[in-house]
Amino acid sequence: MSEIAGELLASDRMPHPNLKENYKKIKKKTNGKSYLCGLCGSSFSRNSNLKIHQKIHTGEKPFPCEICGWSFTQSVTLKMHLRTHTGEKPYSCKTCGSAFSQSISLKIHMRTHSGEKPFSCEVCCASFSENSYLKKHMRTHTGDKPYSCHMCRLAFSDCSALRRHTQTHTGEKPYFCKVCGSSFTQSTCLKKHMRTHTGDKPYSCKMCGSSFSQNISLKRHQRIHTGDKPYSCEVCHLSFSDSRSLKKHMKTHVADKRNSEASS
Repeated sequence: MSEIAGELLASDRMPHPNLKENYKKIKKKTNGKSYLCGLCGSSFSRNSNLKIHQKIHTGEKPFPCEICGWSFTQSVTLKMHLRTHTGEKPYSCKTCGSAFSQSISLKIHMRTHSGEKPFSCEVCCASFSENSYLKKHMRTHTGDKPYSCHMCRLAFSDCSALRRHTQTHTGEKPYFCKVCGSSFTQSTCLKKHMRTHTGDKPYSCKMCGSSFSQNISLKRHQRIHTGDKPYSCEVCHLSFSDSRSLKKHMKTHVADKRNSEASS
C-alpha cells in the first residue's frame, strides 16, 4: 500500500483536531485526486474512474460483444467496438469529408490538414502526428524487430510490415475496387486507387494551392518550394528531391561503367 493510501486510512480511523485541513494536505499530495487504488497507488478524482481502473487488476470484462464474443471493461469501449461490425462512422472531417468510427481517429486525421506533429524523436528530432508512429520510428535507431514471419523467419519493426510481407506468401489481395475490379493487399492502397476514379485531391499545398491525391505527392511537390534534396548519389554526391530522380540518375553511372568496360 502506498504511503498516501496509508495516510488516508489513518485519517479514517483516528480523530484529528482539524479534519478539513488534514484532507486538504492529503489531497494536495494526490494532485487533488482522492480515490486511490490499493494495488498500484494510482489516484483518481472520481470513484467511478477508480472502479474502471481496478478491472485492469481483476481482469473483469463484463461487457461482451454479441456478434464476435470479445469482451470489454467499459460499455463505451463495447459501443466503439460494435462500429467495426456495423460500419458506422459518426465522426466526419469538415475539410475533406473523411469519416471515422472514433473521435480520436478524427483528431489524428485532422493533423494531416493542419500539419501538426506533436510527437518528437529525442535522437534525430523527427516529428510525427501519432505516438504509434514515433514508437515505430524509434526502432530505426534501436534496430528492434519484434515481428517475425512464421513462414520464412524474416523479422520486421512493425506489425503492418509483417502483414504486408505475409501476403507475398499467400498472394492474398482482399480489397477490391467496385469500379474496375482491381484488387489490393491493403485498404489504404484501395483508398488511394479510388481517387483515380473520383478525381479527389484532398492534399493541398499552402504555398501555391496545387492539390494532390496522395500525401506523398504533396511532400514531393513541397520540395520545389523548400529546395530540399534528401536523396544523394553515393557515386558523385549529386542530390535529388525524390527517389525516382535518383534512380534515373544512377542508370547514367551503370551506363558509364558498361561503356568503360567495353572500351578496355
